[in-house]
Amino acid sequence: MKQLTHPPERPPALDHQGAPAPHPPRRRPASQQWAAWAFLAPVTAYLALFYAYPLYRNLDLSLRNYTVRSFVQGDAPFTGLANYRTVFDDPTFTPALLHTVVFTAVCLAFQYAIGLALAVFFNQHFRLSATLRALFLVPWLLPLIVSASTWSWMLNSESGVVNTALNVFGIGPVNWLTSPEWSLTSVIIANIWIGVPFNLVVLYSGLQSIPASLYEAAALDGANAWRRFWSITFPLLRPVSAITLLLGLVYTLKVFDIIWIMTKGGPADSSTTFATWSYQLGFGNLLPAFGPGAAVGNLLVVAALVFGLVYLRVQRKQYAS
Repeated sequence: MKQLTHPPERPPALDHQGAPAPHPPRRRPASQQWAAWAFLAPVTAYLALFYAYPLYRNLDLSLRNYTVRSFVQGDAPFTGLANYRTVFDDPTFTPALLHTVVFTAVCLAFQYAIGLALAVFFNQHFRLSATLRALFLVPWLLPLIVSASTWSWMLNSESGVVNTALNVFGIGPVNWLTSPEWSLTSVIIANIWIGVPFNLVVLYSGLQSIPASLYEAAALDGANAWRRFWSITFPLLRPVSAITLLLGLVYTLKVFDIIWIMTKGGPADSSTTFATWSYQLGFGNLLPAFGPGAAVGNLLVVAALVFGLVYLRVQRKQYAS
């Protein structure tokens, strides 16, 4: 009976230093490469058509002296940074910048704080929890024009329900929408009400990913609810909180509908932000200033881009550590 023998194994290839040489990377078949490009093509076309091209057009508007005629014919002269200098020298720039910062910061702080409190509350899984969560989504699901119109009616100085309720407690009527002291506060309240459901949904989903065993172990160690929140919930929720605040920042920076419907940026520019000012410059006058309006819009884009880059840098440091 013949003895079966295996052919001797070929020794691995060595490099010039005597170490095993790495295997050459396998090339994908051409059909797989074409399939990958075919899947990327719709996304690439969408991004180019609805993001890259509008950004390019807005940048071009801000660098040229566009009028209605030149906007149609496309022969606007190149002016460089003249439109940006016009914006910076405008007396509306400083109040609009201040209002934008206050509006964004206050809305973000209250939306996140209220959304987090509600998310922790609904994470207890009590009876009717799902029903109440669904009701809290109503402000987020309503069209902005409906929400803003409703708040305009509620805050009406003469017939609004808010002033009617204040009158019951002996407080005189407040000119919420027509007073320079209260107009910015009014639009902030409305925007907080609209943005809380988004924070609630995202933060609640983040709470679902925290293991319940951590809370049980902390309870056995004698940690109360407040200690468990600061030692377990808040630290483990930081990645979700970061993306929630970033998305809320980008959304709040460009809020236009609510402010325009409720106050139109007034009275006396007391609630004007960069978003409403950009619209006023470009479309709110008989002689539109397309260039300065586009320049103000680009300032918002740069602000959102800066915060986005900061977020990516912070996330990269966290993953590296």
